[in-house]
Formats: sequence, C-alpha cells, structure tokens
Amino acid sequence: MTWQKGQDALLSADSVLHRAAERLTAQFTGMVGAETVERVVFESYTALARTATVTTHLPSLAEKFSRDRLTALAQSRGFIPKPVPEVLYVCVQNSGRSQMAAALTRHLAGDRVHVRSAGSQPGQGILPVVVEALAELGIDVNEEFPKPLTDDVVRAADAVITMGCGDACPIYPGKRYLDWDLTDPADLDIVAVREIRDDVQARVQQLLSELTTATA
Repeated sequence: MTWQKGQDALLSADSVLHRAAERLTAQFTGMVGAETVERVVFESYTALARTATVTTHLPSLAEKFSRDRLTALAQSRGFIPKPVPEVLYVCVQNSGRSQMAAALTRHLAGDRVHVRSAGSQPGQGILPVVVEALAELGIDVNEEFPKPLTDDVVRAADAVITMGCGDACPIYPGKRYLDWDLTDPADLDIVAVREIRDDVQARVQQLLSELTTATA
C-alpha cells in the first residue's frame, strides 16, 4: 500500500509538472524552446526534492523556481530587458546569509534593484533565527525557500556576491564579483544573528549606493 501511494504521488507530480511546463512554454514562446522549458521544470523539481522535508507544495515551488530561471535565461539571451541591476547572493545552504542579504536588498531598494539568491548546497528551509531577526525589521520571508545555484541565474546577474561558498559560482566576464566574509548564522542565538543582520544591512546599503550611482 505504501509503495502504491508513492507511485500515485509520483504520477500526480509528473502530471502537474507537465502542465506547468505547458504554461511556461506559452509564457516564454519565442524566447525559450519547449524542450528546454520542460527540462528546466523537471530539473528544478528534482533539485528541490533533494532537500525538501514537505513535498505537498513542491510542484508549485518548482514552477515558481523554473519561471525565475527561465526569466534569467531569457534576460541573458537579450529577449527580456533588464531595467534595473540584477543582484545574485550565493552562500552554501541559501538558508541564512544569502537569504538575509536578498531580503534586506528588497526591503531597502524596492524596485530599484532585482535580486535573487541561491545556494551551492541548498538546505531544507530558512533558519528560524534568521526569520526572527528579519521579522524584527518588519521583513517577512515566509514565502522564500532555499534554491540551488544554477548557471542561468549567474549569467543574468550584473553583480554576484558570494558568502563562504568557495569556487562553486562560475565566473563570467563583464560581471561584478564580491565575496563577503560573514559568519554562518546556523547554530547561533538571536543576539549573534542580529549582529550579522546589521553587518549585512550595512554592506547592502553600500552596494546599493554603488549600483545606483553606476546606473544613474
């Protein structure tokens, strides 16, 4: 019975993913081929499933992640304009530092910058202590989730900021690369995480100042 339920779940997810691929193919007509769209959708689902503890909403998260990846791919090919700078934050698990930086960038920059985040070895969810530290500033990250680092989002970025992920991020010419030496908030208490948060906020403010000056 358990095996049958597992098979039924796989078939159900497969059907949902095919429908997601059809929707995204229609959305990206003329920019990305149908075969590429389907590959990205199933690849994204598989990547997220490796670390997911709850799979109920996994197909919808995979579609959301795929849409962002396909947008990045279309941007890198010149099909979708980039009206504002694209910033990518990368750490190991995409559950602490990079999520914090991305959330603070959205909070401080509004629509002046578009931001993504990813992890070289994504974790299962955003660290509760990070959620708490951001909530103290009125920032809600409950809709966010750890995402694997993919080549398409790196290609679309104007600035790539790494945080302890070593050489996992590919290097492309014409992009700005920074490495922020930040303590991993995993296993730290809220007092220590507040210090990291404030450090990240200061770095983000400086980065935004430089990016907006460069594009003014």
